[in-house]
Amino acid sequence: MINSLKELYKYRQLLYVLVSRELKAKYRGTVLGFFWSFMNPILLVTVYSIVFGLIFKPRYAEMEKSIYYSLFFFSGILPWTWFSSSLLESANVLIINGPLIKKIKFPVEILPIMVVVTNMIHFILGVPILIIAFLILGKSLSLWILFLPIDMFAQFIFTMGLGFLISSLTVHFRDIKDILMNMLTLWFFVTPIIYPFSFGPIQNSRLLKFFLSLNPMTHIIESYQYTFFYGSLPHYKRLFITILIGLLFFYIGYKIFDKLRDTFVEEV
Repeated sequence: MINSLKELYKYRQLLYVLVSRELKAKYRGTVLGFFWSFMNPILLVTVYSIVFGLIFKPRYAEMEKSIYYSLFFFSGILPWTWFSSSLLESANVLIINGPLIKKIKFPVEILPIMVVVTNMIHFILGVPILIIAFLILGKSLSLWILFLPIDMFAQFIFTMGLGFLISSLTVHFRDIKDILMNMLTLWFFVTPIIYPFSFGPIQNSRLLKFFLSLNPMTHIIESYQYTFFYGSLPHYKRLFITILIGLLFFYIGYKIFDKLRDTFVEEV
């Protein structure tokens, strides 16, 4: 597997071209074009601030002001969008790019990597908007924001492993696309995005706490919340274990992808 990944480095220019193509295609025909990459996060954080700061006003012990909930929520929904979009698009990427797969010596691994990297770029473009929102709403940031690359690495490895797995299996089992949409909806609610992991009912229930702790995205999302919202060191032990689990998923996902690659041409 290591040798195969080293071989992919030779195709870095191809990856750049494919990612650029995806970014351009997403906003082709729109008036604002690529500027939507910034407008979408701006509109989201504006809506969250109005809804959660002025209407519902949820209060948790960790939040001094109700309007800060929009920052807490945005700190989690931004990486979750990267994660969920990557998985949904990975389910279709081999089927949509069938003509490319049938070309001689085309490195098919590039396609799921392209999906994850493209959505990661959208995430990166949303980070400055999140930081500006913190400044506007008066919530201070700490130097622990420098921990962000570690958070992103943990998510990238885990997402990439699932991307390889889902993209390869969907070629043979098309129902996975529909199942995945429903699974991601459930996965969203069992990940501490709309509520903190330290929320009372969770901490008071050993079973619920244990169940949520088994979810790798719990610790990945929580690491972003610590980096941005709480301004402190993420729970490094949990994050380290999550990175190890992500590497395991990466290994399993790539091995299954590699084992099924010879069948892709016939199935797509």
